[in-house]
Amino acid sequence: MQKITSRFAKTSIVIVALWLSLFALIPQALLFIATFLERGQQEFVAPVFTLGNYARLLDPVFLFIFWESFRLAGITTLVCLLVGYPFAYILATSRTSVRPWLLLLVVIPFWTNSLIRTYAMVIILKSGGVLSNLLLWLGLISEPLSLMYTDVAIFIGFSYTLLPFMILPLYAAIEKLDMRLLDAAKDLGASGMQTFRHITLPLTMPGIVAGCMLVFLPALGMFYVPEILGGSRFMLLGNYITNQFLVAHDWPLGAAASTLLTLTLIVMILLYLRSVRASSRNGKNSSGEDDLLAMEGA
Repeated sequence: MQKITSRFAKTSIVIVALWLSLFALIPQALLFIATFLERGQQEFVAPVFTLGNYARLLDPVFLFIFWESFRLAGITTLVCLLVGYPFAYILATSRTSVRPWLLLLVVIPFWTNSLIRTYAMVIILKSGGVLSNLLLWLGLISEPLSLMYTDVAIFIGFSYTLLPFMILPLYAAIEKLDMRLLDAAKDLGASGMQTFRHITLPLTMPGIVAGCMLVFLPALGMFYVPEILGGSRFMLLGNYITNQFLVAHDWPLGAAASTLLTLTLIVMILLYLRSVRASSRNGKNSSGEDDLLAMEGA
């Protein structure tokens, strides 16, 4: 039986390794090689070595696109955190009979393709749409409002698409929180803000960091949300790469921009893993008893 299990495990590892090699590593390697080639006249690339594609990434226009992508991804991450943390806390502390239904609200968006959900946002945000008519009915505005093709629409689209990826890690972290620590802090005279700052926030920090990574990284390279909700007025990093491949047919430049995005994501993931290891070594994920002792001493 052990031989069968071992053989199955080795076969599974080989299959996964082949899959990653064929559909991830090899295409990425070919993409990296294309960054050092020139744009062809008849073909997509010409076998001529150059470093000009990376030099073109220093163009002020591209640097502005890169900055705007970081800015929008950062704001989206902050909005998802501010909205997702209270919901995840309510979800984790709700009654057992109610919790599955609240979880269902978080999971339901995954049942529908995100591209379809983004097109549905057009009906809500356009002039004369659901949101505009609601605000008119409430008397908050005097004429139809259109949020389409604005940065607000992109924020809403990003947040709506990526919010579940923030809530789920936060829920997992808060659910593991020992509520007796919070009760003990209250018994020691700590206010709600003090309890949150010294107990709840440090112990749920791994979930916060994981949720921020799961939101920020996709938002940095997502292209269809700004394409649909932002229109041609907004050019983010994902749209820039897509246009280089499909519109301008400048594959070497698109490959260079894609490689830069990939390296940026890898660096951020490595920093995240390093922070997790450092937190484990320094005992930041402890039971919170040190903070309680500090409160008691105060």
